[in-house]
Amino acid sequence: MSRVAAVDLGTNSTRLLVADVEDDELAEVSRRLTITRLGEGVDRRRRLLPVPIARVRNCLAEYRRELESLGAERTLCIATSSVRDADNGEAFLGEIEWSYGFTTRLLSGEEEAAMMIRGVTTGRPPLNGVLVLDIGGGSTELVLAKSGDVGFSTSLDVGCVRITERYLGSDPPSRPELAAAGAYVRSLLPELEVAAAIGVAGTVTTLATLDLGDSEYDPERTHGHRIPLASVEEQLGRLAAMTIDERVRVPGIEPGRAPVIVAGVLVLREVMTAYGLDEIEVSERDVLHGAAFAADDLPEPEEGAAPPGAYTCC
Repeated sequence: MSRVAAVDLGTNSTRLLVADVEDDELAEVSRRLTITRLGEGVDRRRRLLPVPIARVRNCLAEYRRELESLGAERTLCIATSSVRDADNGEAFLGEIEWSYGFTTRLLSGEEEAAMMIRGVTTGRPPLNGVLVLDIGGGSTELVLAKSGDVGFSTSLDVGCVRITERYLGSDPPSRPELAAAGAYVRSLLPELEVAAAIGVAGTVTTLATLDLGDSEYDPERTHGHRIPLASVEEQLGRLAAMTIDERVRVPGIEPGRAPVIVAGVLVLREVMTAYGLDEIEVSERDVLHGAAFAADDLPEPEEGAAPPGAYTCC
């Protein structure tokens, strides 16, 4: 058994998982999430901006102290949509690797899909005909599992941050804005035969918290919860009618997620409607858990020179 750490540099949040891994078993030691909005402005400017980078660096300094205090032997830091889309993304990862000693990996869409399936299926039977849905900040991942593996996967540019920045400019968003955003999401969804669906990440876990009527997020309660389509529709209508300041005060919504939650729920509604899904199961295990298994496969860290591009991103 080894103790490892995985860090996920998402478009809207930065996450940490410290876990004990042995063969195909994983036991969580610590899990943290911080809203950092790394992808702020990337859709428009195609660059990671200095202020979001500073937020992430502050977060990573805190995460490194925690994972070191817990005795993590190896750390894998993964990056996806916003870093892929930014012209300075690879240089930013070089700086992170040099500054914090993490192994970094910029995942392709195919790698992200495989890592997600590995995480979601931890501790459960192989999935078949099940759509795994990950609504991120910059993109939405659709992974159709076949016999426990990736049967089909695609990454769509319809994350909650991206949709908010492109379409939902009013506060609260107007009906025409919501209609245009919904039409855009629908236009990108591929034709798939889906028997059931599992949702991961912040949009669905927040929605599960609201559906359960909890005032605070509790992963033990949200994991395995099934959200009906009717509840998704109801929460979308309720949240879209509020201003950001009103959403911040809703019990169960993390303040940093309030500006983008409407877009996330809208994407969820469109996916469920398109594939005829009456409900979606919530999973607390996702690509971060897959990254922990990948961290366990890493060689022992070595001292060395700065990776290419270090200190050049901003």
